[in-house]
Amino acid sequence: MANDITEGTGNVFADLGLPDAADRQTKTRLAMAVNALLKERRLKQTEAAAVLRIPQPKVSALANYRLDHFSVEKLMSFLNALEQDVEIVI
Repeated sequence: MANDITEGTGNVFADLGLPDAADRQTKTRLAMAVNALLKERRLKQTEAAAVLRIPQPKVSALANYRLDHFSVEKLMSFLNALEQDVEIVI
């Protein structure tokens, strides 16, 4: 009995057939960068909320990758608030 192996596209959201796969992947990558910086700086959620200028429950959503209510632009603004430059490469 042979196992069929399907190579992924590099975008798990597209592989799962989810709508807006490219946007979801971009948001996830940005959120990963934001969350890594917050962890590196050992900021509590209330402290992170003050830095990012959002309510603490939204920091919790970000930490848990519930990203439906965040735009790509908003996530990039979080990186700027954390003193990071964002470069868009096409």
